[in-house]
Amino acid sequence: MSVLRPRPPVDPLHYEPPAGFAAGGPEADRLDRLGPRLDAARAGLLAEVERVRSAGAAAGAEAEAEAAGIGLPDQLLADYATRRGQSHLYAVLQAARRIRDEVDRVVVLGPGCCQLGARLLFETCCHPFHNELSRGDRGGRPRLSFAGVPFDNDHVQGLFDLVAPAGRPCLDDLLDRWALLVADGGDETAAATRIFLAALGAGIGGDPTRLAARVIPVAPRSARLAALGRAIGCRDAFEIPPGTPEACLVFTAAGLLPAAIAGIDVVRFLEGAAAASRRFREAPVGVDPALQAAGVAHLAADRGRHLRIVAPTDSRLDTVGRWHAACFAGADGPGGTLDTRLVVAEPRRDPLVLPPLGPFGHDEDGLDPQVGSRWPDFVPAAARADASATSPRGRPQAEIRLPRVDEHALGQLLQLLILAAAVGRRLTEADGTAGVRSTDPRP
Repeated sequence: MSVLRPRPPVDPLHYEPPAGFAAGGPEADRLDRLGPRLDAARAGLLAEVERVRSAGAAAGAEAEAEAAGIGLPDQLLADYATRRGQSHLYAVLQAARRIRDEVDRVVVLGPGCCQLGARLLFETCCHPFHNELSRGDRGGRPRLSFAGVPFDNDHVQGLFDLVAPAGRPCLDDLLDRWALLVADGGDETAAATRIFLAALGAGIGGDPTRLAARVIPVAPRSARLAALGRAIGCRDAFEIPPGTPEACLVFTAAGLLPAAIAGIDVVRFLEGAAAASRRFREAPVGVDPALQAAGVAHLAADRGRHLRIVAPTDSRLDTVGRWHAACFAGADGPGGTLDTRLVVAEPRRDPLVLPPLGPFGHDEDGLDPQVGSRWPDFVPAAARADASATSPRGRPQAEIRLPRVDEHALGQLLQLLILAAAVGRRLTEADGTAGVRSTDPRP
């Protein structure tokens, strides 16, 4: 077998606006006229990203924190390439390797987007039944379990039934070991942390050295959680830059470390996000997906619609919609939603093939003529259309087309959505400064 590994594909995403905004559609002219403002918003955002990068750290202002978050993938990759052993990404990967070797389950605890970003990567890039596989079939990678705000008593109790069942003696078998990764949150997260620490401490016989190896805090340096980690003497602890926007937490240890523990290629994920940023910097306004998505969403907002991400034909991407709703929350306006469908061009694994019934029947289901057809070709077109129709008749839908669901495509997708939201915010702020809401630049 060749020692050369094939280079993984890095195909770009494609954005398709709703029918009314496409070339020749009734809204296309409005989108074209918005082009100069989109270009100006992009220039302002890129200038802020460069200013923050040159300064070496983000200040407390919202715009500066947003720019620092958007620049995280490029910054992490650059540091990893130039000073690998001292880089933040290297520390994340080293911690992930240690934790993989020492435990068989990691509980990820945290509020909102702190744990939703990690959950998104886990549910999209891991085996769909990762936690049900044996440790050998998981390649020695731990199971991941998630608990987020608002915490549910029965859900947490159910987790304890798995990791710390009452009455079980303290054992040190690898398959019984678990660790706790806590991302910064408020009082509810702090209270839940105490509860999990008590269960973890009881399971290791109160050994402070083992506890320090099994708890991984991820928090700003000044946070109470960071102080607790220092008191415990945690072997691994990671800092979140102050003010990091919720959506960008997926590019910090809060998202990257759980993903790396589960075996996800987080370097490739960051490379996908960096590719989206590069395209954003270089592409003309009319062909850049982030700018087009921002323009369509901004014009739709004039009519009371807010953006909603849906994945009607790929359940792995459902978490993207939940992550987007949590990080870019918006109430339904009088016009409802502007749905953006996530469409996947090809599966990661070979498509299923329709087999013959064999000894089980004689074409009672009428599918014999399609034996050998690949999924979804043997599903009637009408049924496929029904399955993918998630919006009421007449509601416009945009599409983001992913080449496949993998780390690089997910990195592109999340950065695209983050950039589109940042541009949209600048357009809205400009409208407020001008004292108007209309985005039509005609005199």
